[in-house]
Amino acid sequence: MIDTILAADVEFAGTMVFKEPLMIKGRVSGSISTENDLHIDEKAIVEADITARNVTVRGTLKGNIQASGRVELFASCRVDGDVRAAEVTMEPGCRFNGICSMTGPANAPQG
Repeated sequence: MIDTILAADVEFAGTMVFKEPLMIKGRVSGSISTENDLHIDEKAIVEADITARNVTVRGTLKGNIQASGRVELFASCRVDGDVRAAEVTMEPGCRFNGICSMTGPANAPQG
């Protein structure tokens, strides 16, 4: 469940830190840090490095993602940056330019 939504008419620049799940529908630039989930909506434009638990991207992201859980890149997204997460899923049609590193689940045996 998403508690907070940054509306489409909101523009934010700076360091964003939050505790509850957040959906971005507007423009954000800077850096984003949370221990919870981040959702980037289809028309959102984000230029930021992201640290979060789970990240879903439907819009445009220019920046790196570091996730302790899952990163989901949907067909409507464009991502220019590196992704490092336990799990990564990419829908056919998504545009991803960067390096993808999957660390596997936190409780998985290391090889």
